[in-house]
Amino acid sequence: MDGISGKVALITGSSRGIGKAIAQKLAHTGADIAITYRNDRGSSRAKAEALQVEIERNNCRSILIQSDISKKDSVKAMIQAVSDGLGKLDYLILNAAKAPFKPIEKLFERELKQLVETNYLGNIFCIQQAIPLLEKNHGKIIFLSSLGSRFFNPSYPLGSMKAAMEAVVRDCAESLREKNISVNAVCGGIVKTDSFKVYRQYWDHLEKLPDDLVVETSEIADVVAFLCSPLSKGINGQTIIVDKGLSSTLIRQ
Repeated sequence: MDGISGKVALITGSSRGIGKAIAQKLAHTGADIAITYRNDRGSSRAKAEALQVEIERNNCRSILIQSDISKKDSVKAMIQAVSDGLGKLDYLILNAAKAPFKPIEKLFERELKQLVETNYLGNIFCIQQAIPLLEKNHGKIIFLSSLGSRFFNPSYPLGSMKAAMEAVVRDCAESLREKNISVNAVCGGIVKTDSFKVYRQYWDHLEKLPDDLVVETSEIADVVAFLCSPLSKGINGQTIIVDKGLSSTLIRQ
């Protein structure tokens, strides 16, 4: 992963789960990290602070930013904080997501608005605001998707937003080509995060999924780090699936 050391990564939703694993991986390879979290209340800030301590033990710089990406002004302030605190931006990692677990046809109006505002508009706000910084450094944008973007998952309306963002990845890869900004996505399978426990309440027989088809957060982070590195210079506008072959397995005994 030569080429990542000294770079600056902004990872939305990085206080826990996949975002945290990405922050840990990039810091381990020498990147400075902007850690973001949504709420000052609850455990989010405490987890972000603990991650900051861990990152700085690696002799990497880090800053904490409280931000709600569904609010354009909040995103603008977040990008400014990165510029002020770390001086530049090389990698924008779009990981933050928020959605209820219920079928689309049962979503209330406020839930529909939240679904779109956080998981679609919020990501586009981040891209728009980050372009000036990324353009200076031949930066990279990486979106975290999931198999819900292409396969039915019970009570998982987030999948439709993931699918929309995969289209945005394709489009932005072309529209930002002249600015030397690459745009790709990593589509995770069944990933072992806190949400995995919730999935089992809505997805019958999920507990029967063999362990060798469950993805670790570190395995997602490895692919994100690869896309951040010069080794990925031939990849643009793509969605890389990291699911241990689950999506190509129809019947498994």
